[in-house]
Amino acid sequence: MALQVIGLKQPAGIAVDPVSGAYFIANENGAPTDRDNNGFITKLNQSGKVEKLKFIEGGVGGVMLHSPKGLAIVDRTLYVSDIDLVRSFDAATGRPLGDMDFSAMKTDFLTGLASDGNVLYIADSGTDTIFKVTLRPGAKPVILVKDPVLAGPHGLAVNPVTHALVIVSWNAGKIFEVSPAGALKVLFANSFFNSRFGNLMGVDFDANGNMYVSDYSMGKVIRIDSALRIQTIAEFLTTPAGLAIDRKNHLILVPYLTGNTAEINGLGREFKK
Repeated sequence: MALQVIGLKQPAGIAVDPVSGAYFIANENGAPTDRDNNGFITKLNQSGKVEKLKFIEGGVGGVMLHSPKGLAIVDRTLYVSDIDLVRSFDAATGRPLGDMDFSAMKTDFLTGLASDGNVLYIADSGTDTIFKVTLRPGAKPVILVKDPVLAGPHGLAVNPVTHALVIVSWNAGKIFEVSPAGALKVLFANSFFNSRFGNLMGVDFDANGNMYVSDYSMGKVIRIDSALRIQTIAEFLTTPAGLAIDRKNHLILVPYLTGNTAEINGLGREFKK
C-alpha cells in the first residue's frame, strides 16, 4: 500500500485507532505556539482516504484547539496535546470531552503522547519533562521524569513487546528508555565523532518490537531492531514529523510538517534475528 494525503496544514502528528482502524492527523494550521483556535484534526477511513478533513476544528462546535501535535487513542477517547494542555475528544463523533487538569503543573510546549492502555504519557519539550496520568476519572498528571538530559523530549511510544516507554529528543538527537520509576537509559546519543541523528520528532513500534524514528532535520525515517541495529528505510524526505505504525496492517504513517501532506506505506522487509 502506498497512499498520499493532501490538503493538510502543518500536520505534526498522526495516530491509528486500534478499534475502528481509522487514522487521525493533527494539523497545527499556523505557528506551533499561536493561540489562534484554528487547529484541526483530519480523519481518514481504514483505506487511508479522507473521511473528513476537519473532523475536529478549533472554533467550531464549542471546540478549543490551537496547535495540535501529539495524538493518542485509548478506548473511544482521542487525546490531543495542544501547546500547554491535553484535550480529549470522542473518537467516533469528535465531541469535546474536556481538558486535562494541569493546574498544579508547569507546562510549556507539550508534544508527543503515548499510552499503554492504562496510563497516558505526555512529553513537554519546553521543560524537559515526561508526565504521566492514570486514565481514570479525576486522575491528575504527575511527573514521571524531569531532567535537562532529555534535551527537548518530543516523540513517545510504548514498545508492545517489552512494554518499555521510549523517548526521542528534538534538541540533541537522543533516544531514551525510561523505567516505570522514571530512571533513564540512553539507547543512542550523538557524539563528537558520530552525529547520527538530527532533530528527532516521532517514534513508534511495529508488532514485533522494531522501532521507527522520524528525523525531521535530516529528512529520514530509521528502523532500529531489538538488537539495536540501525537501518535507514527512507531518506530525502521533507520534514517528517510525528509518525505512527499501523501494527495490524503493517503500515507506516508519516506526516510532513512543511509539506502539508502525509504518506501511508507498507513497511517492507524487516531485520531478521
